[in-house]
Amino acid sequence: MTDTKTAPVSAPPPAKRSFAAMRHAGFRAQFTTFVLAMMADNVEHVISYWVVFQKFHSPALGGFAVVSHWLPFLLFSVASGALADRFDPRRIIQIGMALFIIASLSWGYFFITDTLQMWQAMVILVIHGCAGVLWQTPNQMLLYDIVGPQDLESAVRLNAMARYLAVLVGPAVGAAILLAFGPALGIMLNTLFYLPLVLWLVNAPYGPRFRSGKPGPRRAVRGLADIVQTIRDIKNHSVIVSMTLLAGAASFFVGNAYSSQMPGFASDLGHGDPGISYSMLLAADAGGGLLAGIVLEGGRLLPPRPRTAIVLAILWCAALAIFSLANSYILALGFLFAAGFLELSFNAMAQSLVQLNAPLDMRGRVIGLFNMSSLGLRAFSGLSVGLLGSLIGVHWSLALSALVTLAIASALLALP
Repeated sequence: MTDTKTAPVSAPPPAKRSFAAMRHAGFRAQFTTFVLAMMADNVEHVISYWVVFQKFHSPALGGFAVVSHWLPFLLFSVASGALADRFDPRRIIQIGMALFIIASLSWGYFFITDTLQMWQAMVILVIHGCAGVLWQTPNQMLLYDIVGPQDLESAVRLNAMARYLAVLVGPAVGAAILLAFGPALGIMLNTLFYLPLVLWLVNAPYGPRFRSGKPGPRRAVRGLADIVQTIRDIKNHSVIVSMTLLAGAASFFVGNAYSSQMPGFASDLGHGDPGISYSMLLAADAGGGLLAGIVLEGGRLLPPRPRTAIVLAILWCAALAIFSLANSYILALGFLFAAGFLELSFNAMAQSLVQLNAPLDMRGRVIGLFNMSSLGLRAFSGLSVGLLGSLIGVHWSLALSALVTLAIASALLALP
């Protein structure tokens, strides 16, 4: 009688859970404080932009506000990631929050004394932009420490949803604060919304001190030279390269430049009161992103794959092109809602794939390079949508920008 041995049966991988990241107490704290800080960022925009417009009536300063918001991401995202690699990302985030508070208090001082000059406004706008770049990349690194690779996709998607939630809530809260307290006191009170994140990070048990295993080498921070070196380091990582190129194309040609053109779209569509139409269009875009986070998390849909992210980006381009050329307000509203849904879907997926595939010893630099591409290149989307729109009309400029992005995404889809 022969003794037969059966091969051990491996256990199936654990099933994906809805809102998996929310099962981590640390992520719940991070998510809550992130929403508050992101809302404060939007409230500051509402109050400061309104006062600056009333005082200077300068389209050039409005354009500078956009450039100063995104250009630091282009120049310093990799350096911010390098700092987070070398030091504690919690402290880098706290420095970013301190700069946000300084910017708000500076606005408040100049509003109270009524001494604001244009060059001072420009300096404060630059401080605000630098605060953002010191926040976003280290925050994304911290997500990996909080939830681990298993639930990282959920954490990235929920954090992206939090950004859309802040975009929806921030303007309403900012308007309420502006009416209740006035611009000076209101923008100074707004600094309180940054404090929960600052205080939570003091003793949050995450970061290099709490990681298991041997720590990686602490590389020197070399500024712009880190950008070149990081590009060399990832050239053989096809997933990272393709997702960075995809996010960069979407950012460079489209970005969020169409948001600043929304009053023109509302006016051209001619549906009722232009102010209400404008607000509804902005709400549709943000609402689509918010729903995407809820649906994709709740339904455990669309696991992260490069081809899926590219197809979602292609659909996003198509939705934006149809929105830009639509003659019906209802049709435009529907496709803008779809664009918001698809934008969160492909952006969060691309970011998840980059984080999951980034080598551990240079995760900060790789995430910084992705942010440089996905956020920093938005500084140029004003040229493709706005400047070109002044020549051929914003409807056609947005449609052409979306179609160029669609062509690049299709080329990435064709590659092996």
